[in-house]
Formats: sequence, structure tokens, C-alpha cells
Amino acid sequence: MDEDKQIKLEAVILAGGQGSRLKPYTAEIPKPLVPVGDRPIIEILIKSLQKTGVTKLHFCVNHLAHLIVGLLGDGERYGMEIEYSHEDTPLSTVGPLKLIKSLPDNFLVVNGDILTDINYQALYKNHLESEAMLTVATCRRQHPVDYGILKTDSDNAVIGFQEKPVLDYTVSMGVYVFTRQLLEFVPDNTKFGFDDLMLTLLERKAAVRSYPYDGYWLDIGRVEDYEQANRDISLIEKLFD
Repeated sequence: MDEDKQIKLEAVILAGGQGSRLKPYTAEIPKPLVPVGDRPIIEILIKSLQKTGVTKLHFCVNHLAHLIVGLLGDGERYGMEIEYSHEDTPLSTVGPLKLIKSLPDNFLVVNGDILTDINYQALYKNHLESEAMLTVATCRRQHPVDYGILKTDSDNAVIGFQEKPVLDYTVSMGVYVFTRQLLEFVPDNTKFGFDDLMLTLLERKAAVRSYPYDGYWLDIGRVEDYEQANRDISLIEKLFD
């Protein structure tokens, strides 16, 4: 595949959540509209998608959907095409995809509250080359444990000890490439999350691939994450360069 040729991509943006962990900032506006610097999160995300070849967006909306639609419109001012899929009831993170009838064979799925400088073209091309049903963009994260950790055997004898270890994880970035075939595993009009999808695919031994990424990524799910985003504003503004 030609590495320099840019493919026109479509992406689904998951923007239907209530953002309860980000209150009070989300008391009156949906989480994707919370500002980082002088721009809403969603405008930063749209710009980063547009830069790497995304030309059409499908927004899955529910909570305060009219505010998102009112800001973004049909996408003309962003140089993109935007369509909306409205959930009558919350369907979690994967269930809403079944409501969209015009998806291509392969498409991006992105949480509406993340900031990253990942190259979506490179991710998409990696997905096609791997022939996976699902590709999950991942980052490494470390989590310090504030306790001394004991390891015991079946007789409660202590056989190991670690003082405040740091655990190392591979975590999902909330950025994926789906094949449309995956939607066959998703029930209609039913709450069905990414966790449900992953467990289903692993049980069926479907091809799921990881795409490790070591660049900038921030999931604005909590107040401390939002505060970090505003401290990172100089880095985030580069997404508009």
C-alpha cells in the first residue's frame, strides 16, 4: 500500500454520554462541548481528524444533543460532512453503531472526549494490512499503588511482598477501526458497550489487533484530566497547526 497516499476516511464520534464524572463542568453542557483553552473539546478532535484525511463524521448523540448539533451543524465550516444518529435511550459505546445504516466496510470509531495527535491514516492503513476485524489504538500507562502488597498462599502464609509497586498497563485510547462485519455481533436497540464487544470477540476467537501509540493522548473523563488538558494547552494547540 502506498504510504504517502491519503485515504478518505469516515469516523463515528461517540458523543451521547452524560459526563457525570466531569461535573460541575458538564452541569449544563455535554462533555464534548467543554472548552479547553478557547475551543470546545470536540472542535479540537474534529480538527485532528480532518488533518489526517477524515472527510465524513457520524455523531452518536443523546444527552443535550441539540447543543452539539447547534454548534457543529452539517460540518460545512469545518470542511467536513457531519451526520447525526440520535439514541432514544442510552445504548452505551457500541450499541449506537447499529443505528447508522450507511457505514463503509471499515471506519474509525472515536470517543468524543479525547485529545490526541495520533495519525488516523497510519492507524487505518495498519488495520487494513492486518486484516483484523477490530483494531484498538493503545497507550502504556503506569498506576502507583499506595499500599504494601502481600502475596499469600492457600494457608495464608506470606510468600511475597512489594512496597507500593507501580503497575504497568496497556490501555485502550478510545480510538478504534471497525469492520462493518462486527456489527453482526451487536444486538439491536440494546445497551452494548465496548467491554461487551471485546468479550464477545475474544470468546469467538475473532481477529483483534492492538496499535501501540506513544504520542500525546488524554482522555478527559475526570476533573483532574480536564485540568491537565488546560495545562497542556500549548501542546494541544499544535493540533491546529
